[in-house]
Amino acid sequence: MDRLQLARYDVGKPFQILSAHRCALHNARVGGAPLSQHLKLAVDIRASGHNRQDLLQACRKAGFTGFGFYTTFLHIDLGRPRQWWSSQIARDLWLT
Repeated sequence: MDRLQLARYDVGKPFQILSAHRCALHNARVGGAPLSQHLKLAVDIRASGHNRQDLLQACRKAGFTGFGFYTTFLHIDLGRPRQWWSSQIARDLWLT
């Protein structure tokens, strides 16, 4: 939570959290990966209303290490360092 708050302070705007910690049953029901970081500590932040690059930079600066780039949100977690894009459209949105 402290890292999330640091990122929010850095961005200077509230975050709309779409998903965070999930129990195993809910994770399975929503089609989450069996070893999803949402079973530990992960957050999906709505991207609308934010400059995507500012949001990403603030989350990196706050110490998040896992990044999933989606068309409407950014997934962040404290798992092993990695990144992925949900689609080519998402990749284009986040890399421009």
